[in-house]
Amino acid sequence: QVQLVESGGGSVQAGGSLRLSCVVFGRTFSDYAMGWFRQAPGKAREFVAAINWSGGTSDYADSVKGRFTVSRDNAKKTVLLQMNSLQPEDTAVYFCAADLAPWASAVKIDPSKYDYWGQGTQVTVSS
Repeated sequence: QVQLVESGGGSVQAGGSLRLSCVVFGRTFSDYAMGWFRQAPGKAREFVAAINWSGGTSDYADSVKGRFTVSRDNAKKTVLLQMNSLQPEDTAVYFCAADLAPWASAVKIDPSKYDYWGQGTQVTVSS
C-alpha cells in the first residue's frame, strides 16, 4: 500500500510564492519517478512537473517553466514543488503522483501512466 500526502497549499496574491510538499508512505521512494499535476474547476487534470527517481531528469509544462521547480529528497521520501511568480491561472487543486516503473530515466506527462495519487491541496492565487 502506498500513500501520498500533500501539504503547503493556500491563498496568495499574484506574484507570490508557495512550496508544496508530498510525503510518500509505504514503499521504497527512491526507485520511482514523481509527478505534480493540477486540476482547475471544469477542466481536465494537467501535467505540471515531474522528476525521475534520481533527481537527474525533470520536465515542466510550458506554462510553468522558469517559475516552478520540482525537487526531491529521497532520504525524507519527499518531493517538493517550489512555485514562484504565481498567477491567477495557476489556481487549481494540485496533486502529486507516483510512477512505479523503477529506475526509469525519463519522466511521464500523461496522468494515466501514474499509479498512485495524493488527495490534493488547493492553491488559490488572487489578482
